Amino acid sequence: MDKSALKITADGSHTLYVEGLDETYHSVHGAIQEAKHVFIDAGLNFVEKKHIKVLEIGFGTGLNAFLTLLEAHKKKVEVDYVGIEAFPLKEELVHELNYLEELKASSEEKKLFHLLHQCDWENNQNITANFKLKKVQTDLINYITNEHFDLIYFDAFGPRVQPALWEKPIFEKMYNALNDEGILVTYCAKGSVKRTLKEVGFDVESLPGPPGKREMTRATKC
Repeated sequence: MDKSALKITADGSHTLYVEGLDETYHSVHGAIQEAKHVFIDAGLNFVEKKHIKVLEIGFGTGLNAFLTLLEAHKKKVEVDYVGIEAFPLKEELVHELNYLEELKASSEEKKLFHLLHQCDWENNQNITANFKLKKVQTDLINYITNEHFDLIYFDAFGPRVQPALWEKPIFEKMYNALNDEGILVTYCAKGSVKRTLKEVGFDVESLPGPPGKREMTRATKC
């Protein structure tokens, strides 16, 4: 991965800026706000199950996984979470992230956040009684699984910098990885992306976006 640097977004929380891509991991209008809006409110809280299988495309800073862990505890649901990431963050960079301060995390929650990053790759790990994590070090193109999921957090870099991840074969792969009535949520609302999602069989909704974005997308496997 190209050289990256911490940046403060509009809600006070960190994101990473990747020089070589001229791209950030999260919205500059608020990393935590965006993650909660797109992945928790429009994704996790939309799934009406007590046991939810989640696939995250781009584990990154662990923010989406951590927010999901907190929400699972709050809602008393069980989550099996798989996060794929080709370029894991270095431990010293993880310790600089300010999510724990911005979320006013308890001492126990702080330990859990760091456990998300420190636990082994490629193995299922029981992080809490109702949150199981498996991190897979690979990119989406090379990711192979026989599992089926209820929810996909599609949090890849945008089409401008990683166009191959927003093409029809990738969305076919995601469609096939979902259970019936499973959903995919993404911050991206480009017309070409929504048309491709429809082509592979998804029912596509345009929803109000997080701060700084007019719309986001939720796609349901019909």
